[in-house]
Amino acid sequence: MTFHFADALCTAVNTVGTPLAIGLDPHLHLLPHFLRVRYEGRSGRDFLKEAATAVLEFNRMVLDAVQHDVVAVKPQFAFYEQLGSFGWQALEETCQYAKGLGLLIVADAKRGDISSTGKAYAQAILDDNGPLGCDAITLNPWMGLDTLDPFVTLAETQGKGLFVLLRTTNPQSHFFQHHGQPSASVQLARQLARLGESSVGQFGFSNVGAVVGASAHQEAQQFREIHPTGWFLVPGVGAQGATASQGLASANDQKMGALVVASRSLLFPREDGNNYDHSMESMQQSVQAATRQLRELLNSASV
Repeated sequence: MTFHFADALCTAVNTVGTPLAIGLDPHLHLLPHFLRVRYEGRSGRDFLKEAATAVLEFNRMVLDAVQHDVVAVKPQFAFYEQLGSFGWQALEETCQYAKGLGLLIVADAKRGDISSTGKAYAQAILDDNGPLGCDAITLNPWMGLDTLDPFVTLAETQGKGLFVLLRTTNPQSHFFQHHGQPSASVQLARQLARLGESSVGQFGFSNVGAVVGASAHQEAQQFREIHPTGWFLVPGVGAQGATASQGLASANDQKMGALVVASRSLLFPREDGNNYDHSMESMQQSVQAATRQLRELLNSASV
C-alpha cells in the first residue's frame, strides 16, 4: 500500500499551513447569473444537462481559485445525483479535475448498508478501480457497524480514509447519539478507535476518522480522548454559525486532527444572495477572499 490518506492529509496541512477543506455544494439557485441563465427556464433532460454543465464549470472555477489555500475538496453527492446521469458525469469530472490540482477528495456520500450493497458503494466511490476513486468518504454507521466493513477493507488495502458520522448537530440527532449511558456516540467512538488501530500512519493518525460537528465542540475533546488517532471532519464553521476555535476544538497543539470544512460561506459569501453576477473573475476573487479570510481565522484561533 503506497497511499495512506491520513499521512497524505497531514502532509497537505503542513504544506498549505491550515487544515481547511472546501465543500462543493452547488446550490443551483445560488450559482452566478452568468451560469444560471444556461438552465433557468428549461425543463426535463434539457434542464438537467445544462445545469450539470454549469455546475462543472462552477466547480472548476472555484478549484482554480482556492487550490493553494485548501487541502481537500468535499463534494456533497446529493447536489450531483439530483441531476441524473449528467450530474454523475459532472461529479466524475470534478473529481478528476481536483486530482489534477493535487487536492484530496472527501466524498460526502453518507453511505451505510450491509453486505454486497455496501461493497458496491465502496467500489463506486472509493476503490481505485471504480469510477471516482475518491480518497475518503463520509459514512452513516447507525444501521450497524457491519455497514463499515467493506470500507474498512479499503482503508486497510488501499489506504483510503473514512469519516464516520459520530456527532452531528442537526436538531433531532440526540435521539440516537445521546441515547444510553454511556451514550451511543461515546460507544461508537470507542469502536472507531478499535477499527483504526491497524491503519495508523507515520504521523500517528489512522485512516478511520469521524464527523463531529463544530457546534458539538464541548464534546469534541472527549471524543478526541477516546479516539486519539482519528482525523475529525468538522462541518459547521461559517454559514452554520460556529467559530474557528470551535471548529478546532478536537485538534492537537499543532492544529492537526481536525479538518474544518466550509461550503456556503466560501462558495456564496454575499449575504444578499447576489453572488458575483457579473463575471468569472469577480466570482473567483470573492471565493478566494472568503477562503483566505477563514484561513486567517483558523491560523489565529486558539486550541
